[in-house]
Amino acid sequence: MPLALTLRRALLALPALALVAGSSAVVGPPSSAADGADTGADRGAVTSAARKAKDPRKTRGLYVDTRMPAHQQGPAYSKIAKRPQALWLGSEYYPTDQVAGVVSTYVDLAESAGKTPMLVVYSIPDRDCGQYSSGGLPGVDAYKKWVAQVAKGIGSSKPMLVLEPDALPFYHQGTCGNANNRIKALRSAVRKLSKAGAWVYIDAGHSGWTTGDTSKDDTPWDGRAELLKKAGVAGARGFSTNVSNFRRMKDEKHYAAWMVRQLRKLGIKGVKYVVDTSRNGAKNPVDGDVINPTWARIGQKPRLRFDKAFDGTLWVKHPGESDGTVNGGPASGQWCDLLADRLLGDEKSQNGC
Repeated sequence: MPLALTLRRALLALPALALVAGSSAVVGPPSSAADGADTGADRGAVTSAARKAKDPRKTRGLYVDTRMPAHQQGPAYSKIAKRPQALWLGSEYYPTDQVAGVVSTYVDLAESAGKTPMLVVYSIPDRDCGQYSSGGLPGVDAYKKWVAQVAKGIGSSKPMLVLEPDALPFYHQGTCGNANNRIKALRSAVRKLSKAGAWVYIDAGHSGWTTGDTSKDDTPWDGRAELLKKAGVAGARGFSTNVSNFRRMKDEKHYAAWMVRQLRKLGIKGVKYVVDTSRNGAKNPVDGDVINPTWARIGQKPRLRFDKAFDGTLWVKHPGESDGTVNGGPASGQWCDLLADRLLGDEKSQNGC
């Protein structure tokens, strides 16, 4: 079975329990200077020119949200909890009439901390194409209305936003029945969210997710740059790779560099990219073993680079949260001590979930 067909997405539902708009359970922003949290700013890369830049994302670190599940698990998981991680937005737990308030609360907390918020929009119709994180909104019109509320919640903030993990790579698989509408939905979301001030990164899968068609230029990713163009990458900040996956950094940068070149050939210049390194620390990832693999380890910490086309590494997936009911994991999106222990190198952990 091709790797793409075995890929599963962890639907990160647990943060939803704490992040209810207006809830008294919402706590204030952390004092990163006091708690020693690593917020992802590359001190060496922040030049004097960058300090003068108008866009605050060029000089700020990434926001560490203490309401994320890892923070509730105690000091044993501080190596995970102290890292900036994205807030995932799905219509199942943040419906259209609530999502604006949730986003507004989150970005306001990040602004109070002087940090950059990270969001993931993950509710496209036929999401995950019937696999572990299947779902999404019932159609393009409903999706557009929901995205409009996400944009409303962004307000005047300046978030980094990963748009619809896996949506484009699944286009070639033939397992989703809404391929044409999917492109329209992505293009509309790019316009709306970029206009709201987000740096939008359309998800482009990863280096191991191939199209299986090498008839054009003898590469395993034929057609994906063209799909990014159709999805509106010219109006976005760029694209993301390796979200919730385990591919090595060198492979992802090779893939991303190829994509940047292909987009340039299509007339789209200045495209940037980010790489999810939350779980790509293993030296020898095993193709096809993508559901809570026992060999996986946390990867490079989140850090903004702004090195040519490379904007930096992010933790988009939350380490310690399950991909599905395989290799000892609970349902997708649930925290599990065992999974977190293995990611931190404790192969003999006797903890459960």
